[in-house]
Amino acid sequence: MTDSDLSLATAIRTTGTVRAFTDEPVDDATLYAVLDDARFAPSGGNRQPWRVAIVRDPALRRDLAALMRLSWNEYRAIAETGANPFAMGSPDISGPVADAANPLLDRIESVPVVLAIAGDRTKIALMDGNLDRPPMTNGGSVYPFCWNLLLAARARGLGGVMTTFLSRQEAGAAPLLGLPPTYALATTMFLGHPVHQPTKLRREPVKSFATIDRFDGDSFDV
Repeated sequence: MTDSDLSLATAIRTTGTVRAFTDEPVDDATLYAVLDDARFAPSGGNRQPWRVAIVRDPALRRDLAALMRLSWNEYRAIAETGANPFAMGSPDISGPVADAANPLLDRIESVPVVLAIAGDRTKIALMDGNLDRPPMTNGGSVYPFCWNLLLAARARGLGGVMTTFLSRQEAGAAPLLGLPPTYALATTMFLGHPVHQPTKLRREPVKSFATIDRFDGDSFDV
């Protein structure tokens, strides 16, 4: 079976995270086709609030990697405490943190495709923006598009990964990318021909997260 022959169910179950790429380039026609498929993602009111910057300039890539490394170093420092980094209840790290190796950021100039993806906040309904907690719903009209990008890439023999490290450094990244003032950085995506395409993914079974009627109801299982 070739990648183009993948059923939808197989693609969903075998599209794993890829962080290591071969030197084979991704031609413009292939990248265009990936974006062309991804644009059919659902969005609230069909407003399609996404915007994509295809980052090719090596100096710009290095600058973005330097910003992402700030988030990465902080992430690693929090992880070393045993907490889930940046999750609710995770500790704040004060003072300087050690520089942690990150092969993807170290080699960002050689990554075949680097995409910065943003969403127009004037087109996104922030349905939980009035609650006394950080909002959750604002990505609902952007992340399906991002997932479509990964599926469309998978169908063409490519692999990739989404990272939100740059979003934490949006203030520094915005002028570098010419980010419009009403937009927010949703993710940075790396795509290319994978050194290894993971297909055996480990996920919790349905009964571990699906319940009847209420979140504290009986587990759903067959």
